[in-house]
Amino acid sequence: MPSPLISVVLPAYDQHEQLADCLDSLLGQSFRDVEVIVVADRSAETPRDLVDAFAAKHPQVSVLHLDAAVGVGVARNAGAARAAGEYLLFLDADHVLPPDGLQALADRLAETGPVDVLQFGHTRLHNGREWAGGAAQRLAAAGSEVAGPFERPELLGAPPLIWDRLVRRGHWAELKLAFPDGRYEEIPVVYEAMLGAQRVAVLPRECVQLRRRETVHPTGSPGGSVFDLFEQYERAFALLEDQPHLYAVRDAVFVRMIRHYLFVFDLAGCVTRAERPQFFHRAAEHHRRFLPPGHKKPGGREGVKFTLLAGGAYPAFEVAKLSHIARGTITGANRRKP
Repeated sequence: MPSPLISVVLPAYDQHEQLADCLDSLLGQSFRDVEVIVVADRSAETPRDLVDAFAAKHPQVSVLHLDAAVGVGVARNAGAARAAGEYLLFLDADHVLPPDGLQALADRLAETGPVDVLQFGHTRLHNGREWAGGAAQRLAAAGSEVAGPFERPELLGAPPLIWDRLVRRGHWAELKLAFPDGRYEEIPVVYEAMLGAQRVAVLPRECVQLRRRETVHPTGSPGGSVFDLFEQYERAFALLEDQPHLYAVRDAVFVRMIRHYLFVFDLAGCVTRAERPQFFHRAAEHHRRFLPPGHKKPGGREGVKFTLLAGGAYPAFEVAKLSHIARGTITGANRRKP
């Protein structure tokens, strides 16, 4: 039997009972040259009976059972090792695809020929609201030509998500890519896949939707912590240690890192009140350590945040945030007046 074009690797963590919808969307694709590898570990959030039932009914689906609760990263690594497809697509239970999503990816690959990474668009649905993913403008501006990552450093400024790109399985094997332990495990893998690529293509259309029931990042592995975020970016910047000449690349990754830290810091329920000073100062230390020469901070309110973080001014940062919230509340109250 010939190998499929795409292998979907899907850890079976189903905290909010969304896995069946994800599998239904994959099995309802117009494109059929695909295998779906569901990785079921021993965690309480894994519905082993559900995935076994899907596999028994659908030849495209196979289940890889693991004998321990291992977390997302290890589950993805195990699924990638089992995969036979030419390209890897890593999804989670809270993802769904439009019926022509995989066909659009296959059509783009037919245009480009083999590529190491194909980055595509996604949408997010949360609390009934849908919006475009963080890479939408970059993808739209990238053009249709296949290029290396150093020719398109702006793509490295996109959120480092593993589920909005195909990775050629041979590229994965050649670089010996593997997800590390902890939360935010996809960050160093995405950057290593991109920085090690010779041919990168983009598809500026939405092929996956994220339907997250909550905004907090799901646990990457047993014992994971929000502070794993710093270790994952340290791994990413280690890839650039011996390449100081790549200013545009370093700057793109740096800005994305700081934006990520500020986003997580502001995200309700992500960093506890007791953890906030430590998290802020860890972020400030990374700002100092990884700041590229000649970096120009963003403008506007975001630039103010960058400046306060760079100075390690935690009390001033919190005061500025409270002032902004107060202004927004007052403005909102005024708008509600007839």
